[in-house]
Amino acid sequence: MATGIRPLSLAYFITPHGFGHAARALSVMAALEDCAPDLRFEIFTLTPEWFFAQTLRRPFGYHAASTDIGLVQTTALFEDAAATADRLATYLPLDPVWVAQLAGQVVQLGCRLILCDIAAVGIAVAAAAGLPSVLIENFTWDWIYEAYAAEDARLARYARLFAAVYAKAGHHVQIEPVCQPRACDLVTAPISREPRLAPDEVRRRLEVPAGAPLVLITMGGVPWDYTFVPRLATHAPVHFVIPGASLRPERHGNTLLLPANSGWYHPDLVQACDVVIGKLGYSTLAETYRAGARFGYVPRPRFRESVVFERYAAENMPSLRLAGECFASGDWLAQLPDLLALSRGPIKTANGAHQLAAYVAGLCF
Repeated sequence: MATGIRPLSLAYFITPHGFGHAARALSVMAALEDCAPDLRFEIFTLTPEWFFAQTLRRPFGYHAASTDIGLVQTTALFEDAAATADRLATYLPLDPVWVAQLAGQVVQLGCRLILCDIAAVGIAVAAAAGLPSVLIENFTWDWIYEAYAAEDARLARYARLFAAVYAKAGHHVQIEPVCQPRACDLVTAPISREPRLAPDEVRRRLEVPAGAPLVLITMGGVPWDYTFVPRLATHAPVHFVIPGASLRPERHGNTLLLPANSGWYHPDLVQACDVVIGKLGYSTLAETYRAGARFGYVPRPRFRESVVFERYAAENMPSLRLAGECFASGDWLAQLPDLLALSRGPIKTANGAHQLAAYVAGLCF
């Protein structure tokens, strides 16, 4: 165990592509906090600072940094390959001066190891700082960009550049559902944040009557125009809650609209609901899987990860596929009785965050 004046510090470089990667990184950080009472995280990302403050119990450092480009999206469900390539042209190859500056920063902060949730720059920074690095992924950007190379040939080159950086990771962990299985040091179960409140208490605070079905609608932190909200009133006694749907809490009969930073802890909402409706992203899939809720998932037809996630949901969860156009229009409501008729899955006790935390602890504690 680390001793002395300075706490044990670890850097975490996290892709800002949606909130899902930050959510699972938080799961790992929370598990690591249980392992070391003097642990401090230095977080590098563009995901908002408030998102991390919701979970972490102790002070942390937040450093706004463009840790990768990800994919430029026209909506939560569709990507723009050409716009992505345009932005990558300003990002790759990684600027060695910038990498050296970040390396000096993590050394100055006393970081002992760098964890990277698919943010390849963290691996380059670790090499420049002489620190060990851990790549954590269920996919990597080189694998994603390869699928869009037919739309924009520049992405093939950027995929190769990313692959070269990823290959320098000192340690490699894959998380189920794994998109491209490779030789690695550890494969973990799905990773998700732990709920804090009992489901009955959440439903009481949401003012949902006992026995009434509760449906959570989420697009994983990506803005969406929920034009179907007026239609939800015709589906009482079902109650609906939609995070990120308004600037302030608004109740419309059986529907509660919440801002993105509402004070509600998202895993609590997932655990308390009967059905989750939303984009097929990592954190939504993992948290719904662990809660045993029924899942009405909206696939992303052009995103390579989506095919893997659909297969995982079909094999491991009570779930139904909802077409994107049906979700946008609200016609998915016709499938809601079928979703509610599915048997709820068991609550899963295993959390890959604890497996990963134990592995990281063995590297630096």
